[in-house]
Amino acid sequence: MTKGGYLGLQIVGMVAIAVFAQAAIRSLFDHSATQLWGAFDWVPGDWGGRLLVFLLLVAAGTVLAGWAHDRGKRAPR
Repeated sequence: MTKGGYLGLQIVGMVAIAVFAQAAIRSLFDHSATQLWGAFDWVPGDWGGRLLVFLLLVAAGTVLAGWAHDRGKRAPR
């Protein structure tokens, strides 16, 4: 993969961090509100289940962005 491909993956990871972290933080303040237009209402466990999924997706975005950043430094132009 080229440097641009890793940059694209890094951007995807950072967007995932921003979107899911915001949803997790908002759900901490308003447990009954529907986050992300109800796309995660299917998750079992009600509020706690959705919060756990949001936090796992934030962690996945962090890992993806960090991995892509490290690989992008070593990639040939």
